[in-house]
Amino acid sequence: MTDTPNGNVTLTTSTDGIATISFYHSAQNSLPAALLQKLTDTITVAGNDALTRIIILKSEGGRAFCAGASFDELLQIKDKQAGAEFFSGFANVINACRKSPKIIIARIQGKAVGGGVGLAAAADYCLATEAASIKLSELAIGIGPFVISPAVIRKIGLPAFSQLTIRAVDFQTAQWAKEKGLYNEVYADISSMDEGLASLAQKLASYHPQALVGLKQILWEGTGDWDQLLTERAAISGELVLSEFTQHALTGFLNK
Repeated sequence: MTDTPNGNVTLTTSTDGIATISFYHSAQNSLPAALLQKLTDTITVAGNDALTRIIILKSEGGRAFCAGASFDELLQIKDKQAGAEFFSGFANVINACRKSPKIIIARIQGKAVGGGVGLAAAADYCLATEAASIKLSELAIGIGPFVISPAVIRKIGLPAFSQLTIRAVDFQTAQWAKEKGLYNEVYADISSMDEGLASLAQKLASYHPQALVGLKQILWEGTGDWDQLLTERAAISGELVLSEFTQHALTGFLNK
């Protein structure tokens, strides 16, 4: 696991067509702009590769799956355009998952916060551990989960999304996430999850490729306007992050 200041993304593809995309950042697998762009590009490359049958999306380490946006980078945003561009990074990753012709399985080994919940929601199927609790903390720092909300609501529905958003400082359990539809399977630990993941991926990789492509299209019916929708949502978040309230809240979190 090699670390760089902006984190890293790797892609490996097995002989049976299972493409594994792995990302890592030392700050609880948070997502600065450069890492978001690498994720977008890698998901697109894997999806367009004729050798790819199935994509696995995972993060490195045994703790957090993804802590969401990089607070350090959020504090560096000084104008609306820069803010919109940063949050467009999340939009681009979600849209890359949506547009990929390949089924994407997310491996959620630990806590998912903010944009990390969005990543899970952008996958077509999620395996998680009991440690993979979730939280949408955006309101607590003066913004909202505007970019990821279409993907999250699509998976868990508006009532559960409302609870997750309004109770911004509270984690919901992995079992709660499974009951609401974000996670499909929850395992006691990482090793048992990885066994289940390997078995599922191998089975899916053996199915008719065109049947999987057709299923992917069905799973994402009605989302054709998301390029524009998520761009508009990114602009809302990009403006709010400039507020004194948000800047103060971010500084407070970083100083804890």
